[in-house]
Amino acid sequence: MRDPRVDAYIIKAAPFAQPLLSHLREIVHQAIPDIDETIKWGFPHFMYQGAILCNMAAFKQHCTFGFWRAAELADEEQMLQTVGRTAMGHLGRLTQMEDLPPATVLTAYLIEAQALAQLPAPPARKQRDPLPELEIPPVLANALANDEDAKAAFERFSPSHRREYIEWIMEAKTSATQEKRVATTLEWLREGKSRNWKYQ
Repeated sequence: MRDPRVDAYIIKAAPFAQPLLSHLREIVHQAIPDIDETIKWGFPHFMYQGAILCNMAAFKQHCTFGFWRAAELADEEQMLQTVGRTAMGHLGRLTQMEDLPPATVLTAYLIEAQALAQLPAPPARKQRDPLPELEIPPVLANALANDEDAKAAFERFSPSHRREYIEWIMEAKTSATQEKRVATTLEWLREGKSRNWKYQ
């Protein structure tokens, strides 16, 4: 069953996103004719017999598409991003139609996801011990020392949120990129934003 709120969501999306979302929506309905639509957490979700099957979302410069139980899919085409991803969704950043997998491939994944939705969810994994705090790199420490507002915000964040900023800065390949990321970090911290605020 189609939900008019999904129509409204697509209409309100950026022009580049509208054909992407419409195309993904049609593939889902063609693969699973009795799929239901709803809006959860502000973006479209597709439900099968009351279970979340997949979702899609539009941001300012990209779209995402994700499977609820992606980690359990066979992923024979090796197209899912389920490990170490920093963005919501399992197909990466979608900005144009060419970024989408072939409809036949996505359909096969949807049918597999439909079968999974009818099975009990696996037991929750034992909670891991929290990762140790990372040492703040000098380039960030120096920048924070000269920006009281950003420093205060950084210190208020949870260890995991601080780690996201530190890893992002340390992963920079060049000093120029690192400096740019530090500047962005200070800006976002002053606004009280976490590293992945766009996807929350």
